[in-house]
Amino acid sequence: MASNGELGKRVASGVAWSISEKIGSALLQIVVSIVVANRVMPIDMGIIAVLAVFTALAQVVVDSGFSQTLIRKSNPDQSDFNAVFRFNIISSLALYIILTAIAPFVADFYGWPMLAKVAPVLFLLLPLNALCVIQNTIMVREFRFAQLSTILLSSSVISGLLAIAMALAGCGIWSLVGQRVSLMATKAILLWWRSPWRPKRVKCSESLHQMAPYSLRLIGTDMITALYNNVAQLFIGTIYSGNALGYFNQAQKLKDMPVNSTMQSIQSVTFPALSKISNDEEKFVVGYKRVMMITAFIIFPIMAGLIATAEQFYTLLLKAEWHPAIPYFRTLCLIGLFYPMAAIAYNVLKVKSDGSIILRLEIAKKVIMTIIFAITIPWSVEAIAWGLVIMSICEMALNLAAAKRYTKCSVYSLIKTILPVAILTVAMYLIVMITGATVADLGVATSLTIKICTGIIFYILAAWLTRMQAFDEVREIAKQFLANK
Repeated sequence: MASNGELGKRVASGVAWSISEKIGSALLQIVVSIVVANRVMPIDMGIIAVLAVFTALAQVVVDSGFSQTLIRKSNPDQSDFNAVFRFNIISSLALYIILTAIAPFVADFYGWPMLAKVAPVLFLLLPLNALCVIQNTIMVREFRFAQLSTILLSSSVISGLLAIAMALAGCGIWSLVGQRVSLMATKAILLWWRSPWRPKRVKCSESLHQMAPYSLRLIGTDMITALYNNVAQLFIGTIYSGNALGYFNQAQKLKDMPVNSTMQSIQSVTFPALSKISNDEEKFVVGYKRVMMITAFIIFPIMAGLIATAEQFYTLLLKAEWHPAIPYFRTLCLIGLFYPMAAIAYNVLKVKSDGSIILRLEIAKKVIMTIIFAITIPWSVEAIAWGLVIMSICEMALNLAAAKRYTKCSVYSLIKTILPVAILTVAMYLIVMITGATVADLGVATSLTIKICTGIIFYILAAWLTRMQAFDEVREIAKQFLANK
């Protein structure tokens, strides 16, 4: 087992590599999304959004929490990997057949004939992803994040270029489908090429049985989470219109790019790392607080900056048909201030608990969310967006309180840890807004550029002058990354 010092270096290097890949992928995806969005209609995005709901739910069943169990397990063997691989393949093929069969009925329900044509191709995401779950899991366990990041970035580049080419060729909604399917297919090919693991003919019937208790608890919570994360889109498409769903989905997608990119990179590294030090309470608390602080330092200014520049961003880069999404985008960006904290606390629960509290906690959160949806869905799409913000705050509070039961780290100490970052972010936002008001007459492009540069310079300079601990931590990670590169 790696020493604590060595583990810390591997975590820092892993975070840096993963963040670098995610930033690169996010920037690429933003470019691709803008190019494609300017050549498709909002209804096309709405169709993809509805199908994405079914894909997300099916993917939870395919994984069934087993990949997380393999990461957490101290010494999984070949039979464990084989058992999960077989389960993933069989379940993905079964769900592909079922979803393809019901697609025409979903298309009739929404009155979107194109949905039935697109579904059989888009649902290929399930078996393609099932092919490479084990390879991905092994790379995460072994902290091979440089290699994994290269694979993911390469996949993003290839699928992005394909989507742009298809959009410019007038393929419309098929450019959206092509991007998603080619991304997963390329990822699967590269993972099989770079990973030495291959399925073998070994007895593995007992492996799933041994992993099932923890995995089944995770599948319950993940299924509930996936359903509630997507249920608003189903109602928007049903009650309002396909265009309204397209606006909402596009706003959510653009918001998710920086949030998910940052969180996926940090979560993928810290979950196995925290698992390895879960028995050392002192080091665990230090690691927990450090992850919180670094995450806040990175994600807070990004989300505040997006809120401050939303109107110029949409006006400059997206055609007028997408401008109704601006209010949704601003509101949804607020989620990015709370979701990361909730996600990190959730990781603590996955590491420290046996999984039972996670299920109970998710049920409680979904009861709250049901009430919020019952109030907001009939009101308006904007009300739904605000309801999601309120829910993100509630989720953060509940997760932090639950995580306190398994660590000696109080909620108060966590708030103290991220408070300086929050104060600096508010100051940056105010500076950017004031600057924007003074340069509004200079044109959209000039105004946007000045606001972005002002925000970045102020944030970094203020963090450096005040000797903020979070700034020092991020700078140290960057140094280790460059040294190990």
